Amino acid sequence: MTRHKHRPPSQRQLRVGEIVRHALAELIERGELHDPDLDGVPVTVTQVAMSPDLRNGTAYVMPLGGVEAARTVAALNRAAPFLQGRVARAVRLKFAPRLRFASDESFDYADKITRLLHGAGGGARDEQDNGAEDETGDEDRDGAPDGGGDGSAA
Repeated sequence: MTRHKHRPPSQRQLRVGEIVRHALAELIERGELHDPDLDGVPVTVTQVAMSPDLRNGTAYVMPLGGVEAARTVAALNRAAPFLQGRVARAVRLKFAPRLRFASDESFDYADKITRLLHGAGGGARDEQDNGAEDETGDEDRDGAPDGGGDGSAA
């Protein structure tokens, strides 16, 4: 028995996901959602991952500043049926995709990687860079200004 390997999304999945993302972002920006948890909260739709049959989509969202992400995602999931209907009108597809919202963790992951890179080897790397600058300065190793290396004037 062979297992199906995870395939990367097809070009059509990516294209439809991008169209749905734009439609969702426009709907959210217009303020058509009347949920107290979404009042005054700017939301970024970073990606919409579509299923291979294009009937389901997961919209990855992040409120500005990342504050109260779980509360925002819960409010968007409550408003999902309304948004699905509006997206179906805005996007011409055979089937209106069933939407689900999830918090986008890619910003947290990128921040974690950045902290690891700066924290783990940052100090030793800075010392190496400073040493390289000393050797490539405006003076030769003997202390004379650069002028061709043999000390003669041009």
